[in-house]
Amino acid sequence: MTDEAEAGEAEAGEAEAGEAEAGEAEAGEARTGEAIGVEPKAVRLVLADDQPLVRAGLRVLMADTPDLDVVAEAATGAQAVQLVRDVRPDVVLMDIRMPGMDGIEATRMITTGPGTARVLVLTTFDDDDHVYAALRAGASGFLVKDMALEDILAAIRVVAAGDALIAPSVTRRLIEEFAARPEPAPQPRPVEGITGRECEVLTLVGRGMSNSEIAGHLGISVATAKAHVARLFTKLDARDRVQLVITAYEAGLVAPPR
Repeated sequence: MTDEAEAGEAEAGEAEAGEAEAGEAEAGEARTGEAIGVEPKAVRLVLADDQPLVRAGLRVLMADTPDLDVVAEAATGAQAVQLVRDVRPDVVLMDIRMPGMDGIEATRMITTGPGTARVLVLTTFDDDDHVYAALRAGASGFLVKDMALEDILAAIRVVAAGDALIAPSVTRRLIEEFAARPEPAPQPRPVEGITGRECEVLTLVGRGMSNSEIAGHLGISVATAKAHVARLFTKLDARDRVQLVITAYEAGLVAPPR
């Protein structure tokens, strides 16, 4: 190799190192800015419930929570759909049973519309037979109205983050609720277009496992587990983990506890 070539390689290496150091410095500055800069933007919420007392109670509970901002309230499904178009919230807390357009149809219109709002269903398991239909309509999860305030707030933040959209413990409760229903289980439908490993991961998601639990069960890294879940989102056109749970259930991959 000539002296000129060696010098060129050295200069290129120094340039790459300089770029890497600059990138690390920028990342460090960004992290520092996040730590000491402006407070993160509050999650914008729409409350949709036909009972004024329920809406008022939720509004009061969230009044002292600076990262959650109730921007509008709706008493019907149609109002909720219109408000989502008008105020563009991050999350809608949606009751199922409302006059006129119910929460299921409103959820379907919101999640298939042009906005990015996500829907959390407000329900009571004892008297609400429509949770499954709401999740199929595109809801990102569900809340029970008598849950502890901390759990409700945590669920809202999880959904707003757009990452792991429903806690594994809640997923397990969902599966158990399906199993307790008197109607017959749906006829299993095969899942096409995924690998054997992805099918394993889908089964574990359906059982309510988190990414770290899946990694431990399969003996893989958490990053690899996340990658498999991300590919399942894409291949199965799923909005979130709830939709993967539903797919696993309908495919017969999950045997709910009896």
